Amino acid sequence: MTTSTPPVSAAPAATGPEPTTAAGAAKKKLSSPIASFAAVVIAVIWTIPTFGLAISSFRPELAIKRTGWWTFFSDPVLTLDNYKTALSNDGSAGGLGSYFVNSFVIVIPAVVIPIALATLAAYAFAWIEFPGRNVLFVAVFALQIVPIQVTLLPLLSLYVKAGVAGTFWTIWLSHSIFALPLAIFLLHNFMREIPRELLEAARVDGAGHVTIFFRILLPLLRPALAAFAIFQFLWVWNDLLVALTFAGSSTNVAPLTVALYNLSGTRGTAWHLLSAGAFVSIIIPVIVFISLQRYFVRGLLAGGLKG
Repeated sequence: MTTSTPPVSAAPAATGPEPTTAAGAAKKKLSSPIASFAAVVIAVIWTIPTFGLAISSFRPELAIKRTGWWTFFSDPVLTLDNYKTALSNDGSAGGLGSYFVNSFVIVIPAVVIPIALATLAAYAFAWIEFPGRNVLFVAVFALQIVPIQVTLLPLLSLYVKAGVAGTFWTIWLSHSIFALPLAIFLLHNFMREIPRELLEAARVDGAGHVTIFFRILLPLLRPALAAFAIFQFLWVWNDLLVALTFAGSSTNVAPLTVALYNLSGTRGTAWHLLSAGAFVSIIIPVIVFISLQRYFVRGLLAGGLKG
């Protein structure tokens, strides 16, 4: 006697809302009306001092000394005399023109040199096998915790003995030294995210390290290089400690930050010149950041996703 077994039906699909992921919950919270309102309030509060500085830089000297910048709306008087004096090359009048040029002379090599060296070093750590590679990479990474203040006097002594003290070379080398550990670490991590199969295919086709580096990796590294270049540009442009230590107050070498420091110390009542010079020193990094913003975002997200 046989018994028939009823057919096994498939389990009914689960109904109801899908479980919310952590990323979805975070996105929902950040895009809520309360979060958007808080972001707008923070942005406005953050922008008010810069807005006041911009208005003060265009006000007459007497108005700056007697009233606050908010009184501009009741008595809107503007002048370009502050910028003409501040950006002139006349040092006796508080001119910052030569210091402004010095900042560009300092910042461009101080960005290019560490990027060039760090890219080569990161490639070696990521894709070239050599004895002690891991130990050396950890040592380079550990250099990030060394305070800059500890290295200033030893470096200054070396520069004096080498006869290069008070030149652009001291500032270029110092900024490059301080930036290399972080640059190597970031670029190394980005390179490790590149599929190994891509490099192995290039080696099968006969490509060597030089060809792989310049023809394959460099085009892929542009977002990461741009992101670090922005960080380094902002750091060097706004630096005062390194420039004041190795350049002093020399008109031929000192950057804009040193000139603003001296202006606020020796001519504390020249608020009209100080506001104009400070606004100029702010606007340049803002322009650079806005121009490279898309590369900056790509660099921050680089390596976060695969595929």
